[in-house]
Amino acid sequence: MRILFIGDVVGRPGREAVVAMLPGLRSELNADFVIVNGENAAGGIGITSEIARELLDCAGADALTLGNHAWTKREVYPYLDQAARVVRPANYPEAVPGQGWALFPTTHGTVAVLVLQGRVFMDPVDDPFRVADRALEVIHRSAKIVAVDFHAEATSEKQAMGWYLDGRATFVVGTHTHVQTADEHVLPKGTAFITDAGMSGPMDSVIGMSVESVMPKFTLSMPTRFEVARGRVEICGVLVDVDETSGQAKSISRVRAPIHPKTSAQAGS
Repeated sequence: MRILFIGDVVGRPGREAVVAMLPGLRSELNADFVIVNGENAAGGIGITSEIARELLDCAGADALTLGNHAWTKREVYPYLDQAARVVRPANYPEAVPGQGWALFPTTHGTVAVLVLQGRVFMDPVDDPFRVADRALEVIHRSAKIVAVDFHAEATSEKQAMGWYLDGRATFVVGTHTHVQTADEHVLPKGTAFITDAGMSGPMDSVIGMSVESVMPKFTLSMPTRFEVARGRVEICGVLVDVDETSGQAKSISRVRAPIHPKTSAQAGS
């Protein structure tokens, strides 16, 4: 089985690129299951029900993962409570809208998708390591293939989670920092890992935001309103080959697809 994981989709340029290009990319890479992180798809922060449906129904994603911006758009709350294919971080209180993991039946077996959020340099949440233990205890009753999106800031925390789940998850893919790392490998017990899958959005930017809108924050220490950047777009992610019998990863490789859709010249929500 082959699973394609697409890194954080940023704003209109990112989501329109994914909608336009993902079906062809999926076919080209012979991907059986596609996971897309969509937490920055609405104006660079958050997601709406309309955008979630667009990524699922038009782009063809099988599952959407979210992160710390999952609840930025308050109107999405009711949708998250009933969206079976959208997964937010599991280490939030149970009363928070949405679900922290989900099971997806496929012809290759059941795929479990689990999202965890880091705590280093992030908002306070429950311990992702303990939450992973509890979730996997239940997940392993129904699925051998377990995809983990670890949405975290610190590279050290991401690497620690990879080692912690080695042999218990098919792969652990880091998201949130939007810069694709070059450390993809399969750990000794069969778990594929990369610190960050990268982003799908405008590359001539500061993690997807326009340079002009971000610069005052760093040069003047002044509040500033970030805007999604314009220009060339890339889709970034990873492709994981899976032994569906054991649930272990056989290989992991980075994916970077530079594209120039008509809409990529437009900033937008």
